[in-house]
Amino acid sequence: MTVGIAVKERILHLCEERAISVNMLCTMSGVTQSTVNNLVNGRNNSITVATLKKLCDGLEITLSEFFSASEFDTLEQEIQ
Repeated sequence: MTVGIAVKERILHLCEERAISVNMLCTMSGVTQSTVNNLVNGRNNSITVATLKKLCDGLEITLSEFFSASEFDTLEQEIQ
């Protein structure tokens, strides 16, 4: 699994866990809907730390909590 896919899956999992839509997360975090939709729909596989921090703030979790998930335990090394 790549980092981009792991981030996408984590965001979707957190939304599902909280019973909120991706659009509601955008409203809660102040991140544009197009930015998050591009990420979760696979059109963009990267996210800035600043954007991720906003999403975490909207979810009321820390960056550490975001990354302490099984999705990040088996990441592939990405050499490009």
